[in-house]
Amino acid sequence: MARAASRQSGAQARRASLEAKRRASWLTWRTVDVDGFPVEYGEAGTGPVVVFLHGWGLSHRAYKRPLSRLVRHGLRVIAPAFPGFGGSAPVAKATDIAAFGCWVAHFLDALDVGVPVLVMGHSFGGGVAISFAHAYPQRVRGLVLLNSIGASAWSHEGSTVSKLTERPLWDWGIHYPSDLWPLRQARNVLPVLVSEALPYLTRHPLAFWRTAEIARRANLVPELEDLRRRRLPVVVLWGNHDEMITKTSFDEMCALLGGPYSVTVEGTHSWMIADPDVFGEVMTNVLAVAMETREFEATD
Repeated sequence: MARAASRQSGAQARRASLEAKRRASWLTWRTVDVDGFPVEYGEAGTGPVVVFLHGWGLSHRAYKRPLSRLVRHGLRVIAPAFPGFGGSAPVAKATDIAAFGCWVAHFLDALDVGVPVLVMGHSFGGGVAISFAHAYPQRVRGLVLLNSIGASAWSHEGSTVSKLTERPLWDWGIHYPSDLWPLRQARNVLPVLVSEALPYLTRHPLAFWRTAEIARRANLVPELEDLRRRRLPVVVLWGNHDEMITKTSFDEMCALLGGPYSVTVEGTHSWMIADPDVFGEVMTNVLAVAMETREFEATD
């Protein structure tokens, strides 16, 4: 009897310890002033700094479960909300990808983060990460691009390649709901949509749709070629059922980067939100590659 009670007590203690570790990995939400405007961001952990940049249509809070897995890897995670998203005020100057990249630099200055960081970006956030790394090479030690915008190709038939700028708006509209919020994973993703995305659409609609147009027309081919020349460690991840960032776009991005370490996972555009445990497993190898120490010098 006493032995059974002891085992039960030990099991309860282990569960309590695991729960405490889990809670410690959740991000704490804070606000900082950037160029005179309030910016909301999440932060947790200690160790090498990872800056996570969210995708369009979702705020930084939508990624709290996958980001907790990064914290458990021994990283300090900082996840800002872009202007007009989350609790961050819209900024009139945020008119293109380059402006958003500059905004990231000012955000890090506001937090006194002076060391080179690993930048991780999903979708639109991946495009901003590319622009930031291009403009501020000494501030970036590596990139992780998750279903990222930035390539110029949309689709190809035979030898004919269609550019993203030729993609009709209605085609984006058809694939957007199922790719960002897949029905079979609705239990995980829809609560995120309701609690994190829709409020910002109603609060700052102009900034919301303006950012969508920036993402739709982004072409970062020169920036990607520059990162290849500088040999910046880059990892490219892509969900194999993503129709927003097509396989043609994914393949072109990998080619422009000169064959980076790439991972194809099972899922759609928001696979890391739908299955954060898979995200955590994938990151085990990805982080080792992306955090590789290199000199940030341009090479011919």
